Amino acid sequence: MSALYFIIDGGTTNTRINLVKDEKILDCFKISLGARAGIDNRETLKTEIKNGIKELLSRNFIEEKDICRILASGMITCEFGLINLPHIAAPAGIKELHDSMEEVILDEISPIPFVFIRGIKISSDSFEEADIMRGEETELIGINSMGIISEEYGKCIYILPGSHSKIIKIDSDGRIYSFSTMLTGEMIASLSAHTILKDAVDLESSEIDSEYLLKGYNFCKNEGLNKALFKTRILKNIFSCTKDETYSFFIGCVLSPEIEHIVSSDAETVVLGGKAQIKKAMETILKNCCEKKIISLNDNEAELSTVIGAIKIFELL
Repeated sequence: MSALYFIIDGGTTNTRINLVKDEKILDCFKISLGARAGIDNRETLKTEIKNGIKELLSRNFIEEKDICRILASGMITCEFGLINLPHIAAPAGIKELHDSMEEVILDEISPIPFVFIRGIKISSDSFEEADIMRGEETELIGINSMGIISEEYGKCIYILPGSHSKIIKIDSDGRIYSFSTMLTGEMIASLSAHTILKDAVDLESSEIDSEYLLKGYNFCKNEGLNKALFKTRILKNIFSCTKDETYSFFIGCVLSPEIEHIVSSDAETVVLGGKAQIKKAMETILKNCCEKKIISLNDNEAELSTVIGAIKIFELL
């Protein structure tokens, strides 16, 4: 009989609880809170996760005893999440992640055992190389377990856009050995909501305009991020550009330094996962500015990657 799991993907700003069987999502409960909310009040996140688990059990007519484990990864294991677990050191792959899992019962949330998957760190005396991740390691294991990537693609670099976007390299054994983090998602959210650009950038209803996306990317590359960002307001107030044009220019600016990092890598293939909105913009720019092969996961593959990764790490047959 196939095992039933709750799989929690805990992000910085959002948390997703999936009910999963046979690597398929049966139901999902989304919480508009993440580890950032735990900075002020961790109990709120606990309560929301508890309620989400109860709701999924109720509407799917399932009892707690039917669930094998609650597999959890991401920022849920940081100091502002449900449990604070130290990272494991790179290089690390599925075996290292499996061996370092932490199983506990959090009675205040559920009698079902939690299994937490640790993040990975690059321990280095070099400020330039040191970095940390939580959640992307599980996502990457899932991507590489789905048969999307083949040896014919050559050396790959993995881009996982999100609140904290990751650029990841793996070795011949599939272990993460190098990565860098960009504050991409949080920067987009903060700049569009808490600066003068709020009136010019609409994240809710805007679509990508390729021409203005590339204009933003190129202007930022030539003139720098600070100057480029303000031009978003100029486009709206002086040139009366549309909502989609100003939004696209803005996104092109924010992504420009990250794109330059990707383009300068020695990878032959770029694999794009993560958030759909950022992923689409990155794919458009990369296809216009480099000769690398670009593989972009569809929305279903991206959604499943963390789910499949968590199960593969836990079961490790």
